[in-house]
Amino acid sequence: MPMLAETLDGVIGVDTHRDTLTAAAVTAIGGLLDHATVTTNHGGYQDLLAFATARLPGRRCWAIEGAGSFGAGLATFLLDQGEQVIEVPRRRRSTRRTAAKSDALDATHIARDALITQHPAIVRRRGDREALRVLLTTRRNAVTAWTQTVSRLKALIVSAPEELRAELRGRGTKAQITYCAALRERPTRSLEHQMTARALHATARRCQLLRAEINQHQHDLHTLVVAIAPWLLELPGVGPITAAQILISWSHAGRWRSEAAFAAQAGTSPIPASSGQTRRYRLNRRGHRQLNHALHTIAIVRMRDDP
Repeated sequence: MPMLAETLDGVIGVDTHRDTLTAAAVTAIGGLLDHATVTTNHGGYQDLLAFATARLPGRRCWAIEGAGSFGAGLATFLLDQGEQVIEVPRRRRSTRRTAAKSDALDATHIARDALITQHPAIVRRRGDREALRVLLTTRRNAVTAWTQTVSRLKALIVSAPEELRAELRGRGTKAQITYCAALRERPTRSLEHQMTARALHATARRCQLLRAEINQHQHDLHTLVVAIAPWLLELPGVGPITAAQILISWSHAGRWRSEAAFAAQAGTSPIPASSGQTRRYRLNRRGHRQLNHALHTIAIVRMRDDP
C-alpha cells in the first residue's frame, strides 16, 4: 500500500486540546506551508476548513491526534464535509523529550508522521457506535463499582459485632445483600451495633442500586445490538456485551483491510519468536485488550457449550 506522501498534495496535522486546536499545513515532501490556531467549537472547525482550502486546495488529508477525545468534534465535522480524515497515535514520550515543544511544532510533527504512514488508521465512526461505546463504558464502570462495594460489605460483615455476624453467617452474597438492605434501626443495641447495622444497610442498598444500573445498561445494549446487527447474537457464545464490544472496535466497513489486520488489532495474531533452527511463536500481548477479552469470552463459552 503506498504512503500518503505518494497519493496526496499535502496533509493538515492537528494537535488537539480541550479549548484550542492547532493545525499545520504540510506539503507532500514535508515542507511547512502555514499553521493556525482556533477555538474548539463549530466556528473554529469552519475556520480550519477555510485555512486548509486556502493552503492546500488540491488532494489533502487531515491527520488528527486524539480524534476520539478532544478532536472528536472536528473529525465529525470534517467527515460530514467529505474530507479524508485519519487518526495519528500520540508520539512516544522518548521522542518528545528530545525535541522542542509547542502546539505548532506538534501539529507539524503529526502531519509529517502521517505522510510516511503506510497503513493510516481511519477515524472511527460515531452515531450508533458511539451510543454503544458510552453505554458499555458506563456499564463497565458500574461493574467495577459494584465489585468494590460488595468487597466493602464483606469487610463490614467480617468485623461486625458477633450478633450481626451470626445473622449473616451461612448466607450467600446475594442473600447477604438482601438481608442487609432490609436492616432497620436497633435503638436497644449498643452504639457499635447500631452504626454497623446502618453502614451495612447503606452499603447493601448501594449494591442493589448498582446491580439495577448494570441490568438496565445490559438491556439497553441488547436493544441496540438487535437494531444494528442482530445476526451477531445468533452466533454461539456471543452475547450483548461481547457483540457490543466487537461492533465498537469494528466501527465501520473498511476499517480493517484483512483478517490478519483484525487479528493484530485484537491481539490474537501469533508473534514469530524463532531463532536459528528453532521455530516457535509467542502470544500477542498488544492490540485492543477489550476486544481481545471479548473474543476470549466467546472462545471459552464455545469450548464449554458448543459441540
